[in-house]
Amino acid sequence: MFKDDIVKLTLDNGVRIVTEKIPGVRSVALGIWVGAGSRHENERNGGISHFIEHLMFKGTEKRAAADIAEALDAVGGQLNAFTTKEFTCYYAKTLDEHFDLALDVLTDMFFNSTYSEKAIEKERGVIEEEIKMYEDTPDELIHDLFVQTVWPDHPLGKPILGSINSLEKITRKDILEYIDNNYLPGKIVIAVAGNIEHEKVREKIVPYFAGMKNNRNAGTITPPENTTARVTNLSRETGQVQICLGTKGISQQDDRLYSVYILNNVLGGGLSSRLVQSIREERGLAYSVFTYHTAFCDTGLFTFYAGTSPTKYDEVIKLLLKEIKRINKDGITEKELLRTKEQIKGSLYLGLESVSSRMTRLGRTELCLNRVIPPEEVVKKVTAITLDDVHSIARDLFKDHEFSLSTIGPLESGTDIKRILKESAVV
Repeated sequence: MFKDDIVKLTLDNGVRIVTEKIPGVRSVALGIWVGAGSRHENERNGGISHFIEHLMFKGTEKRAAADIAEALDAVGGQLNAFTTKEFTCYYAKTLDEHFDLALDVLTDMFFNSTYSEKAIEKERGVIEEEIKMYEDTPDELIHDLFVQTVWPDHPLGKPILGSINSLEKITRKDILEYIDNNYLPGKIVIAVAGNIEHEKVREKIVPYFAGMKNNRNAGTITPPENTTARVTNLSRETGQVQICLGTKGISQQDDRLYSVYILNNVLGGGLSSRLVQSIREERGLAYSVFTYHTAFCDTGLFTFYAGTSPTKYDEVIKLLLKEIKRINKDGITEKELLRTKEQIKGSLYLGLESVSSRMTRLGRTELCLNRVIPPEEVVKKVTAITLDDVHSIARDLFKDHEFSLSTIGPLESGTDIKRILKESAVV
């Protein structure tokens, strides 16, 4: 037990059930989290995790696809799923009185999907169109291109959707084998948040999952090699150049993660951040400019993004590097530290007003860290961070020889980009 309103139960087979009671609401969110995502794939079955996510909605032994779609719609609820690099989540949100229905539909999909050949072929075409749509959106594609630039030979560098080529190779046999090898009890977390009674919910969930067999090892994942500076450009006749510049970050296990949150916020986490003020507000060089840090279970990536005119991209890159150099040398100010702490605290507590956000917090942290991190612990750790903590992590992360860069736009080659990086060395 973590605190009075959050309770965890681990079944004999390794399935974890985490519930949070939230008095005063009428809704409940339920998620089935599986530690299987695109980094668990290989060259042949790239995109299979996301493919399975789609197929879960396409029919079970007792429900057709339309029945699944209509079940929660009919009571004003929501049913959806998403796939990431490291996990897949199937979830529902509904009124508390319809919790039994949500659980029945989700578990029916999870355990009884038929994965018919007809559904596989139809959904293969749907995802191929999804890939084409994504590739036609440069400001989204650039982020996948950047990760591939940083980790070209590692599963973390591969797109979650896979490729049209890899999708064409995936068979029903591949799908069933992947589920058998990856949808294991020890990699499953059931997260529930809302107007629920712990014992009642657990009594309803346990019968569905207690019978899962835990007769297979989950396997191991290999961390990527140390990041080295790489430059890529995808030449396209677009009105803007999309830019992603970045370097290796830190993992979810690293105690310095909260210092990275503050560093990210100061650099490009909001309208008052340094990069937005410098590049957008003062110079009008970009509409969208921001930073973000992605933490995986064993590594991370700190990314700077901007979209700008082809005639201004070199200036924007120099401004990004100038701000990196400045924060690397001088750190942040006391005013920025205090303001950012309040921003993080406000964002955290506002998010807790949503049962879906609370369910996501339960599932994600339990799956990745084997424990739930209460909001109070996050606030306590953020409050304790000093200027020296932020300056130290900035110096550790922002080393010029480790910076990689990706661009999409009407550029002839990466030669000019390499020159800019060399001329604007961070240290």
